[in-house]
Amino acid sequence: MPEPNDVPSARGWLGRLGEWCARHFVIVFVVWLAALGGMQGLDKAFGGSFSDNFDLPGTQSVRGLDVLKEHDPKTGGTSSPVVLHDAARPLADVSAQVSSTVAALQKLPHVLAAANPLLVPSTPSKGGQTTGPVSADGRTAYITVRFDTSPVLLGEDTVRGVDRAVTPLRTAGVQVEYGGPLGELARPKPDDRLSEAIGFGAAVVVLLIGFGSVLAAVVPLVAALAGVVTGLAWLGLLAAAFTFSTVSPTLATMMGLGVGIDYALFLLTRHRQNVMDGMDVAVSAGRSVATNGRAVLVSGCTVIVALAGLWACGIPFVGRLGTAAGLTVVTGVLAALTLVPALLGLIGRRVDRYRVRTPVAETTPHREGKERGGWHRYAGRLARHPWRFLVAGVAVVGILAIPLFSLRLGHIGDGADPVSFTDRRAFDLMSAAFGPGSNGPLTVVVDGTAVPPADWSALVRQVGGALAHLPGAAVVGPLQTSPDGDVLSATVIPAASPQDASTTDLVNRLKDTVLPRTVAGTAAHSYVTGFTAVQVDFADLLSSRLPLIIAIVVCLAFLLILAVFHGLLVALKAAALNIVSIGASYGVVVAVFQWGWGGPALGVHGTVPIESYVPMMMFAIVFGLSMDYEIFLLSRVQEAWLRTGDSQGSVAYALEITARVITCAALIMTSVFAAFLISSNVTVKMLGLGLAVSVLIDATVVRLVLVPASMTLLGRSNWWAPRWLDRMLPRIRTEGPTPGQ
Repeated sequence: MPEPNDVPSARGWLGRLGEWCARHFVIVFVVWLAALGGMQGLDKAFGGSFSDNFDLPGTQSVRGLDVLKEHDPKTGGTSSPVVLHDAARPLADVSAQVSSTVAALQKLPHVLAAANPLLVPSTPSKGGQTTGPVSADGRTAYITVRFDTSPVLLGEDTVRGVDRAVTPLRTAGVQVEYGGPLGELARPKPDDRLSEAIGFGAAVVVLLIGFGSVLAAVVPLVAALAGVVTGLAWLGLLAAAFTFSTVSPTLATMMGLGVGIDYALFLLTRHRQNVMDGMDVAVSAGRSVATNGRAVLVSGCTVIVALAGLWACGIPFVGRLGTAAGLTVVTGVLAALTLVPALLGLIGRRVDRYRVRTPVAETTPHREGKERGGWHRYAGRLARHPWRFLVAGVAVVGILAIPLFSLRLGHIGDGADPVSFTDRRAFDLMSAAFGPGSNGPLTVVVDGTAVPPADWSALVRQVGGALAHLPGAAVVGPLQTSPDGDVLSATVIPAASPQDASTTDLVNRLKDTVLPRTVAGTAAHSYVTGFTAVQVDFADLLSSRLPLIIAIVVCLAFLLILAVFHGLLVALKAAALNIVSIGASYGVVVAVFQWGWGGPALGVHGTVPIESYVPMMMFAIVFGLSMDYEIFLLSRVQEAWLRTGDSQGSVAYALEITARVITCAALIMTSVFAAFLISSNVTVKMLGLGLAVSVLIDATVVRLVLVPASMTLLGRSNWWAPRWLDRMLPRIRTEGPTPGQ
């Protein structure tokens, strides 16, 4: 246990770095400008693109697709519908244009096959509707185009080629829309600049109101922007070698702006108090980096460790999302430790010259006899009634977490997208003409390579019989045999949309029960494949590995907090309370998107499942970000404890001097995240809401209520650790004392 008055020296390499940057700000600016210009140039010249394609090696859906490719390449690959609709006449009236379009599509690069819908007999479904490829009234049809790879991996030339191929139909007045992966490729490029501008503007307002000075508001914004731009350039270069999701740049921007402003704010707050106390500007900048800068460094490492923990799920798609977010965290820390002190050196004592209100900074209540403010009175009230605050805080997060118990992971289908997207219009046309399940057909594959010829007929009868009366299916197509005679396949059209829970149940029933029982006792192997089946496998895989990710991230963060503060209960409390706050934010996301409580107001059409990777991303990001406030608060508690030995007074002191900056930082980060609710991407909306709510809950209910209340009740026990453990732990200090303390 650290003993009172065991205060380390504040001077170290961080302090020397901060003071040097403040005194040589011109050199620092030149280096940063060169880095920004150079990275932007490299990104423009060599940067890659982003797509939502991902690999799930070893899953049954991928193995089924591989079997199809091996035995009949034209039935393998990735299929996408090109949907045709004419409200005025049957499509048979433009059969020449349909044939011309199909012929042109077949000649495009990467296209394995394209089927003319007018030459394929339609299949009636259970409800009397046809399942395609031509509707009962003949006014809607779809051309199934099969590519040798997922279209999302192909460039815009593919979309332009398809556009040219369908020109005869559009000229004839036929509405043509693209569904599936082709529709995703044809979507407008994601543009979240408005969200970024709103978040940036909200940060300006909060900084001006919270700190009263224009220059003081500019410093965190400039530093954060420099960090984000640099991090995004690095991400672009990495995207040339690795596949990153389309949400990666948005996620990196959200993280970079949030942590960049927060970290700069922590340093600026300390610096302004030092300058108000008469300290030399350069010395003050160095002192701020030596004290609050240590907290920034430890916090940044915690966020990066949490994001790196995503790689433990074994899915590169998810791990790279963590890498994308971590890049701007790294550049944000670098900007805070170098660019911020340089900006402070440039501004000098003019930090409060351009005022919109009376400037405020940290206070030092243990040294000053000034009249106390609202946070002092609040800290005193909490110290007198810690149990009341603890119970109230637990009740709030407990109520918010209730919807979590009905969490359903899945894939957000095209039906939730804006009607401006071609894949959404294709989804609506397909649903109206062929039923919602037509947007997510399943392919049943039975590999009978090892089945003796004498048993083949029996296998065909067994599979056909099992599929004949399948609950949850609108229609089951006839069994097809591959050209080499070794593989059976059939198309199953679900009765519900791809994102519906009943469709997920159908996929799981087929792959886990119906097909295994059907081929039991034979040498055949069964699979369920197709885009919907891949998404179900993806969700199941993430669900099974989410507990592992949670355990790894919590343990790593626990060990880091333990190493920094040498208090066993402090580390346990930090981990437990962060899990509680994340559970509450999960509950809000489920209520809004899955239950539909406010989803339409956010531009989400209908209720949707929670995108399978969102909880994992939210956990890693929020757990890391929450440690920012945790470490910032605990650093001040420990600083006062080491100086005074008063456990209860130390908590009240730390709460009083950090409450305002934590509240302002949380409002800024919440504003940045919430601004992305206007994004057209539903997954980005989900992440934006989840992260905004998480930060708000963590910085208010958890950090200003639960943490100080629990620490007040624990008293000296906060810093207890067995002697053998204390001797083993490294000595990592987040802050040193300010002069005169």
